[in-house]
Amino acid sequence: MKKIIKNGTIVTATDTYFGDILIDDGIIVMIGVDLEAEGAEIVDAAGCYIFPGGIDPHTHLDMPFGGTVTKDDFESGTIAAAFGGTTTVIDFCLTSKGAPLAKAVETWHAKSRGKSVIDYSFHLMIAEVSDDVLFELPQIIEEEGITSLKVFMAYKNVFQADDGTLFKTLLLAKEQGALVMVHAENGDVIDFLIAKALEEGKIEPIYHALTRPPVLEGEATGRAADLTELADSQLYVVHVTCAEAVWKITEARKKGLRVYGETCPQYLMLDQSYLEKPNFEGAKYVWSPPLREKWNQDVLWDALRNGQLQTIGSDQCSFDFKGQKDLGLGDFSKIPNGGPMIEDRFSVLYSEGVRKGRISLHKFVDIVSTASAKLFGLFPQKGTIAIGSDADIVIFDPTAERTISAETHHMNVDYNAFEGLEITGEPVSVLVRGEFVIRNKQFVGKPGTGQYLHRKRFNQMEKLPIKEKTIGGYTNVGL
Repeated sequence: MKKIIKNGTIVTATDTYFGDILIDDGIIVMIGVDLEAEGAEIVDAAGCYIFPGGIDPHTHLDMPFGGTVTKDDFESGTIAAAFGGTTTVIDFCLTSKGAPLAKAVETWHAKSRGKSVIDYSFHLMIAEVSDDVLFELPQIIEEEGITSLKVFMAYKNVFQADDGTLFKTLLLAKEQGALVMVHAENGDVIDFLIAKALEEGKIEPIYHALTRPPVLEGEATGRAADLTELADSQLYVVHVTCAEAVWKITEARKKGLRVYGETCPQYLMLDQSYLEKPNFEGAKYVWSPPLREKWNQDVLWDALRNGQLQTIGSDQCSFDFKGQKDLGLGDFSKIPNGGPMIEDRFSVLYSEGVRKGRISLHKFVDIVSTASAKLFGLFPQKGTIAIGSDADIVIFDPTAERTISAETHHMNVDYNAFEGLEITGEPVSVLVRGEFVIRNKQFVGKPGTGQYLHRKRFNQMEKLPIKEKTIGGYTNVGL
């Protein structure tokens, strides 16, 4: 059904203007003033911003970890994402050494098929670079459109790859036009520090942070950047938490390297002291890298504002406090790492960033949507409001006030990391390819309507063809 969104203020990463948006067959076909089209549904966005749908580049849905599985799968997780203004997620597909990459990809397709209410894609974990991987990976990049590869520098004896694997992946990525992502912590030293702490009887959640000091994140970030320079490749550092890592990314970018960084709302809003909460409550805030001392938050906000960090992911990885996090009672190293963030990423960045003057409205759109679309081969299909782009749209009330709580969130988990945080600004309605998923703050979508996205290779994005058609007497011209 055709739709015309009227009376709202359209905001992209570069422009703000008042106008109407005509949607036909899931595509934005016209932007103008006083648009009309026979049979079109009129959607009134008076008093609201009209944003491009959010893109969350970092989620872990239905993921096994630490002897359990994340509580949110591709159904509950994407419903929560939609309530929060996110219309596309890119989830991490885990692989195993010695097993075909295609088998891992099919496993993730099976997890997501028939469940997602928004569009989605995958990153692919690289645990080794064997002859089989060298043979198989180019085919997966081409056929599956998976153009981002994840290498863990931490979680020794679980996910961690050695530097040789990272370097070979960087070389392969340069050749194949892929973007290498790293979890940047020095896993070898962390493994030693954890064992030492446990030997000394230090078992509480706070020791999760104290055995993963920021210097080890900075060191790994710098090492990955150096290897990227040697390979003349491209690097994306996920979930940056601290000044030490920001400094290394900034140094690399000043040298002209293709190095990019992501942070997450939890690192902008929460700090290390949360892990000291009594009665094991600190376990709710155990994820990796850990929360840092509060002063790092200003460094992260500055890095987002000045462009040294480009994106914000949720690192959604939800585990119940009761029945999952408590697996680590008596041993902090057994607490499942991760937290529920997918629903609040968009609104927290607006409320704490735009409303408090830390970032501009355009920078907000760039961070929450456009930059990820460009880095991960989705632009301009996703990440902007333009003729020819998918009609992924968030109608956002900038004055709505609410208090974040597990009692009202839509994630399938028994706590919220931002419990009690009062924020201003909330999605009212969310459309994915022109169809409402959230309408007037109510879920109206259907599991399985989300589409898998075949992404372009790094830096090979092309403009979408504009539909040559006339609708309601207007041709496709924009403001």
